[in-house]
Amino acid sequence: MAHLHRALLFVNQKKSQAAILVEELVRVLSARAYTVDSFPGDTKTWFCDPGDYDIGFSLGGDGTVLYAARIAGPVAIPLIPVNLGTLGFIAAVSPEEWEETFKRWEADNAVVSQRIMLEVSVERGNRTVFKSAFLNDAVISAAGIAKLIRLEVEAESSGGDHILLGRFRADGLIVSTPTGSTGYSVAAGGPILDPEMEGVIINPICPFTLSNRPIVVPADDKVCALVESEQRSSVLLTVDGQITEPLEPEDRILIRRAPYGIRLIASDRWAFYRALRTKLAWSGGSSQASYQGGSDA
Repeated sequence: MAHLHRALLFVNQKKSQAAILVEELVRVLSARAYTVDSFPGDTKTWFCDPGDYDIGFSLGGDGTVLYAARIAGPVAIPLIPVNLGTLGFIAAVSPEEWEETFKRWEADNAVVSQRIMLEVSVERGNRTVFKSAFLNDAVISAAGIAKLIRLEVEAESSGGDHILLGRFRADGLIVSTPTGSTGYSVAAGGPILDPEMEGVIINPICPFTLSNRPIVVPADDKVCALVESEQRSSVLLTVDGQITEPLEPEDRILIRRAPYGIRLIASDRWAFYRALRTKLAWSGGSSQASYQGGSDA
């Protein structure tokens, strides 16, 4: 594997271990002739080309990985997700394991998990007023507490067929990747998907009609949600739990597969199921479940 010998760090400065680990990373990588840079922590940034790098390190929790993926995914930088928080579904590499994981990657001998990402855009009239990528989920919800929103939702297949999924009155709607299936979606009654599957979960939040249930569609389908003109309460779009955008009646929210994914090093299916067993106490212990996707940054 040809290397530029450049590494990029995404660091959650609020984590107590972060500063010490950054020093260690810089020292070890510099000794191996790597230039090490840090990307500024602006969670509203979707895509800003950071330049050419061989490898990225996410130092934090799952939320830091979500932020890093929006930057690294479009420019094909693989990520080593180092966990500085509680046990995460995505950040699976411990601070003690990062160097060995890096050496395996450098020797082209690391386990790599390929995850799909999605893009969401908001169309208002003939203009696109918002666009973002995401690794976990996009949530359409009322800005206030306990207020229903009205959405018309359809899916468009890769062949161009339009399928009306329904007109929902609900607290909101979650559109999730398989990676995000263990976040907000599962707390709202959605299914848990293997993170390396290629599918999209469409999950109404507390629907007024109890027969409205979550549905999984192919990853190549485009999901379209229309905020109905009768909508009176304020509506928000939230991306990966980190970016918010106010919506208006008759806005069209389009969600489609991104033309890129994100490669996660040593955060594979085995690590995912290990975290699943631990967090959901499937092995018989007490549950440590925390379902708010992106909350553990």
